[in-house]
Parts: sequence; C-alpha cells; structure tokens
Amino acid sequence: MRFLFKLLGLILLLAGVYFLGQNIYFSTNVYPYWWRGIAADGSILFLTSGILMLFVLPRQEKALGWVALGIGILLIFFSSRAVLTPTSLWQFCVSMACFVGGYQLFTTGRLNI
Repeated sequence: MRFLFKLLGLILLLAGVYFLGQNIYFSTNVYPYWWRGIAADGSILFLTSGILMLFVLPRQEKALGWVALGIGILLIFFSSRAVLTPTSLWQFCVSMACFVGGYQLFTTGRLNI
C-alpha cells in the first residue's frame, strides 16, 4: 500500500511539472554571440544533472544537486532562450497543489492537510 502512495506521489509531481511546463518554451535560434549556445546547452545539462543528483546522492551530498540546479537556472537567464508565456491562476494553483501533494506522498506516504 505504501508503494502505491509513493507511485501516486510521483505521478502527481510529474503532473505538476506538466501543468506548469506548458507555458515554458525553449527556443533554439542562431546565436549572435558564441557563449549563448553554450549557456543554453549547459542549462539543460545542469538542470538534468541537478535533479538526478537530488534523487540519487545520499542525504549528506544533496547540496551538490541544489548547486547544479542553481547554475542551470542562472544559465537559462544568461542564454535568454527560455520564453515564459502567461500562466492562468487556475493552472498555477493546480500545478502547486500537484507539487505539494505529490511531494508529501512521495516522501512520507501520506498527505498532511
């Protein structure tokens, strides 16, 4: 039964990413400066590796994953290739509810409402 709650939590986390990520576009254009292409590629690599580090590394080394996520977010702003479109309040609320509920189910196996 506990496995089922953790699986439901993971599904809710992915649903939260889906609802919020519908309004974020990454564009690939010809870059006027050489470093923008590297920053765009690096942001994807750092974000992906940071998320993997948070799930795989032991608790003492999870700070390394947060550092990688921070670098990835900074590189997104440096590359200026992430286009954020307006999000409705409904989508934002559903996304945050899925994130919070999914995280609680995934980590503890129960909802604290």
